[in-house]
Amino acid sequence: MADRPKFRGVIRYWRPERAAGLAVIDISSDAADTLGGLRQMKVSGSLNGTPFDSNTMPAGGGILALTVSRTMLDAAGVQVGDAVEVEVERIV
Repeated sequence: MADRPKFRGVIRYWRPERAAGLAVIDISSDAADTLGGLRQMKVSGSLNGTPFDSNTMPAGGGILALTVSRTMLDAAGVQVGDAVEVEVERIV
């Protein structure tokens, strides 16, 4: 895919009331549109310059979220609550 949108986001817990579990980054609406909309898809990209493969999922309220694994967090040297630079593209 030629378009590889970049955006800044904050890593958060999927269910913040639990303060644990799945971590996600809300994808900017422009980036979500470039990727193909509010749907689950496989993606690759970089998190603060560190390459990753992951998935997106609708997060409700018109938001698309990128799932962030523990491996991704550790490799990029970041944690939940950090603001990060994300570059992402859909894997077709």
